[in-house]
Amino acid sequence: MKKLGVAIIGCGSIAHGSHVPHYIANENAEIKYFCDIIPERADKFVEEFGCGKAVYDHLEIVNDPEVDIVSICTPNRSHAPIAINFMRAGKDVLCEKPAARVLSEALEMQKVAHETGRVLNIGVCNRFGTAVNMIKDLIDEGVLGEVYHVYASFRASRSIPGLGGDFTNKAVSGGGALIDWGVHYIDLIQYCCGEPKPLTASGAAFSKLGVDIPNYVYKSMWARDSANLNGVYNVDDSVTGIIRTTGPVITIHGAWAQNIFIDEGYIDFMGDKAGVRLKYGGSFQLYKIEDGNLVTEEADFEANDFYKAEVDSFINCVLTGESNQANIDYAIQTSKIMQAIYDSSDSGREVVIE
Repeated sequence: MKKLGVAIIGCGSIAHGSHVPHYIANENAEIKYFCDIIPERADKFVEEFGCGKAVYDHLEIVNDPEVDIVSICTPNRSHAPIAINFMRAGKDVLCEKPAARVLSEALEMQKVAHETGRVLNIGVCNRFGTAVNMIKDLIDEGVLGEVYHVYASFRASRSIPGLGGDFTNKAVSGGGALIDWGVHYIDLIQYCCGEPKPLTASGAAFSKLGVDIPNYVYKSMWARDSANLNGVYNVDDSVTGIIRTTGPVITIHGAWAQNIFIDEGYIDFMGDKAGVRLKYGGSFQLYKIEDGNLVTEEADFEANDFYKAEVDSFINCVLTGESNQANIDYAIQTSKIMQAIYDSSDSGREVVIE
């Protein structure tokens, strides 16, 4: 069987660690191109991975018959136009999260996916993780009873990524802590709870600690190579919100940066029979009553590589025509929630989600 020809668009860290190795390992795929608007990045990938050809504009290869599938690993601003160009050229797409900067762009991506019949998956990698799927099974099986409230905390003390670069420029990224980190937490909750329809959201997003770029004191800075002391900082470094759905009420508290020097990343699923605390990216505890006793069970499992599972599942979708849990139709609900939180913050009132 002919292998699927792959184009990697955007040669940064997410492509390097979470996409390229898994395409190389998949027997049904072959990387044909590495594309980046910074030529040396694409060139470096060709040299390091020993495959593919470097190109510097995705339009050079959008109609290339050797390209069957595409991974988009670029800044958020270019997700929608690149995905739409490739889908209209008959290619299937795996696009990194978030789907787009704003809801309107994500909706246009969804529209084109439906019109063209192409696969459009979003990089919501947690949906493929062992622990997350174990929790989903517990909820589906009724072990927790009615899950009426879910609380998510994604808080870091001082770790704004790439300060002054693309991450902190709203025109490029669409937002800060919410759209960068919160997207994973909200999407994970939606998945585990059976994709409840979001109804309303009320939130506040704060841009406080990173605005004085030269004097920002940090503990860690992911994507430090993209930082720019003369750049832009106009995104949220912390956010809080409450979302009402047809299922549980969801509350979130997130921060890239806060003056509480403790980092937290967990999700609490509160049911009327039992509860679960998931350590983000790790294991979980099940809290329940058994024979009249309060019992805590530590999950025992072998964790998988959910990025590999994500890429393998995408390839399977392309080969079989089946849809999976990363389909754009699910990601749209998370985009609606994030847009509503930002709109609520701007307007100072609760927002109805259509």
